[in-house]
Amino acid sequence: MKILVVTPHYYPENFSITQLCEGLVARGHEVLVVTNQPNYGLGHIKEGYEKVFDENINGVRVHRCKVYPRKNSRWSLIRNYLSFHRNSKRYCSRLKEQFDVVYSMVLSPIIAASGANVYAKKHKVRHVHHCLDLWPESVLVTGAVRKNSLTYKVLYSWSRSIYKKADEILISSPSFESYFRDVLKIKDKKISFLTAPPFVVDDIKGEVHFEHKYNFVYVGNFGTLQLIENIVRASSMVDPKIDIGVHFIGSGGKEKDARELTKVLGLENMVHFYGTQSREFSASFYPNCTAIIVPLKNSGTVGKTIPNKLTSAMYYKKPILACIGGDGRDVLEEASGSVFSLDEKPESIAEAMMEVISIPAEKLRAMGESNREYFDKNFEREEIIDSLLKHF
Repeated sequence: MKILVVTPHYYPENFSITQLCEGLVARGHEVLVVTNQPNYGLGHIKEGYEKVFDENINGVRVHRCKVYPRKNSRWSLIRNYLSFHRNSKRYCSRLKEQFDVVYSMVLSPIIAASGANVYAKKHKVRHVHHCLDLWPESVLVTGAVRKNSLTYKVLYSWSRSIYKKADEILISSPSFESYFRDVLKIKDKKISFLTAPPFVVDDIKGEVHFEHKYNFVYVGNFGTLQLIENIVRASSMVDPKIDIGVHFIGSGGKEKDARELTKVLGLENMVHFYGTQSREFSASFYPNCTAIIVPLKNSGTVGKTIPNKLTSAMYYKKPILACIGGDGRDVLEEASGSVFSLDEKPESIAEAMMEVISIPAEKLRAMGESNREYFDKNFEREEIIDSLLKHF
């Protein structure tokens, strides 16, 4: 099968779509990925990629559309989104090669999937969209846009139109379906649940040996929904007699605020930031950590999602310190390998940290094993590829 994939992020950016596409190629399928120039978390186009527009990565053909890099300002982010939207549509409209199916996987915003619709309509092939984030719900939850504003109305109409043009929508969390049916009023579209593919390192080479006795690790985006500042404040509330380290790997809009808060609270010896790193480097923090932090602001339908960091964390046989609700909490409760914060307040997160620290090492190991067992039964990559091919 020849598969055209439209996605704004691909290797060397750390997203699960890379492993998914390589898995499809390993099964004998031909894949062309239309993506951007790598810039996520950097503020500029990654060195060496400024003039690279076509390459082959582990058997996957990759075309990179020229984009304006994501920087710290809101305007630069908008320019980044619009540049990929415009240039990916242009490329897909001019692409003469025939594919059997188009697959789009988009975190944010949904306009990044527009090129997939353009190709599918022109060549009369199916477009299967994999929804990992909800639009325009996401801009409401983050407070970027007000619901009664003209901007929201425009985004609502635009998002609904893009979703409706797909032949089938795969949702990464069961709760998403009600949003499509009740909010976007998309009644006649086939919608199926298929979790996002996990983003894991199968063979960890090298392990970080921490200076602290107890260590909590967060890997992912630093956005409004990830409660990063609350976690920093929680760190200051743990009994000072206990030697803990809190380790943040990643970047995003809230990184600067979190770093400044760490300095204000005098936590530089406890709270550590490592910036954007490779998945191999990030995974080296897991073997010797006490627990992996999985936070998500419980707001709107987006707050009910199963984030990719949750499924990936379960793979590494570690307990999870969770501040999450909705479908994500349901999964973790069923797996029986997590300690939950009562709510999103720093005080509650600190209490959850203390609870983790109080658990005997043998029980912590058992919790980690329970998480991995659940992962193997529900989120194994090859089974997800099996399901995806059936939808194709």
